[in-house]
Amino acid sequence: MNLFQSVKENVTTFQAAENYGLDVKRNGMICCPFHDDSTPSMKVDKRYHCFGCGEDGDVINFVQKLFDLSPKKAAQKLAYDFGISYDNSEKYKPDKQSIIKRIETEKYRNAENRVFRAFCDYFHLLKNWRSEFAPKKPEDEPNPLFIESLTKLDYVEHILDVLSTGSAKEKANIIIENAKEVSELERRIAGFKFRAERTVGTGNRCIGDDQIIS
Repeated sequence: MNLFQSVKENVTTFQAAENYGLDVKRNGMICCPFHDDSTPSMKVDKRYHCFGCGEDGDVINFVQKLFDLSPKKAAQKLAYDFGISYDNSEKYKPDKQSIIKRIETEKYRNAENRVFRAFCDYFHLLKNWRSEFAPKKPEDEPNPLFIESLTKLDYVEHILDVLSTGSAKEKANIIIENAKEVSELERRIAGFKFRAERTVGTGNRCIGDDQIIS
């Protein structure tokens, strides 16, 4: 199978747009990178089409225009970046800037996934605490974890909404602002999971005050 066939059969424009750092919405819409577009007007799927400027084509055309490459260079870049084999001795050799950009993109994705996982786990903990530790009687002193669920749940839900549907800039701000808190959340979540495993079948609850975020 030749280079162009291999690329077109293995990579969609949707995948390419995500891989090269474009903010792809769940419905496959992005802000068109080929004209001044403030609201998503380009649809990316197997191919791409912009309802604003009319740009249209396949994944190779997309990468060709995105990086100002020849069709062959664009196809070779896609094959290299997505690990696609093809029958051609003349392989793509990325320049230093391409390698750096790819590493930076992968680092950002890993950071975004880490923040999302941590806050998603925390969100489920907060929901459980709101029901599990709710005062049984009006005169009961509220459990600190119940209070935490009341004060943090809406905020955490907002963060997850931004990470799911927000713009690239909004997501980046969330990741930067919460970089330190994520490590603490991961430690706490691991601690609660460990305690839950130890107390399965015993009916006992083991939670220390030092596990509570102030």
